[in-house]
Amino acid sequence: MRKMKISKDDIIFDTINYILLSCVLIIVLYPLYFIVIASISDPTAVSNGQLKFLPIDITFEGYKRIFQDRLILSGYKNTIKYTVIGTTINIFLTMMTAYPLSRKDFSGRKALMIFLMITMYFNGGLIPTYLIVKHLGLINNWLIMVLKGAVSVYNIIIARSFLQSSIPEELYEAAVIDGCSHIKFFTRVVLPLSKAIIAVLVLFYGIVHWNEFFTALIYLRDEKLYPLQLILRSILLENQMQDAMMNNIDDINNQQYIADLIKYGMIIVASLPLLILYPFLQKYFVKGVMIGSVKG
Repeated sequence: MRKMKISKDDIIFDTINYILLSCVLIIVLYPLYFIVIASISDPTAVSNGQLKFLPIDITFEGYKRIFQDRLILSGYKNTIKYTVIGTTINIFLTMMTAYPLSRKDFSGRKALMIFLMITMYFNGGLIPTYLIVKHLGLINNWLIMVLKGAVSVYNIIIARSFLQSSIPEELYEAAVIDGCSHIKFFTRVVLPLSKAIIAVLVLFYGIVHWNEFFTALIYLRDEKLYPLQLILRSILLENQMQDAMMNNIDDINNQQYIADLIKYGMIIVASLPLLILYPFLQKYFVKGVMIGSVKG
């Protein structure tokens, strides 16, 4: 078999692409790499600008104190719980809503779609929402973290477009001939064939739940219910370190030393699960976004 001849213009084009993409990769990855090495380096060297590419005076004291703090561990567990339960609810409601909207024989789907899209641009505001949440008894209740914003209209549109373009009408007609109902068709045919878009939705919803702090800031009062991001916010913005992190440290300079290590360490601890999860979903993510692109 003869090999295709690559033209000189193609070689130049590919070379320029590789150079540009390599530069973008370095720009994106270096800040994360810097946080990693800063979390195990001497904070004095970091503040003085001495830290460049390799850690200086390696220490894991920051990580030790992070994982010794009960509130941090509690926040981590809460965030994992909110993310898993919330994402499960999100996927269920999104796919259940997108399926009928993708059916051409569903009467009133255009009117319902317009109604849903209106909610993307208009809402009652924070105070009316707070009053409703209070009336429902969800103040200082962990359920508010998984029920508020349980479905995204934007994700419904993506899922609907995916189902319209990926589930042939003939497949449904064949299923009906075999006596299959809409529920059976949805659970046994549509869902198994929608792994790509489900993976995309898991990533979209999961990131939102993992990074959520505003809902907890407004509606939660008990520190035992706080997600990790709310605790991280207090540490990074309000410069408040928990007592358990600062035990046996009397010197002010040493306290600042440990505080800086904890700040960098908390960023890594909070980001690591998503960084680990993304490579496993990346292939589905690209496929799902391309197929589920918003169409008219």
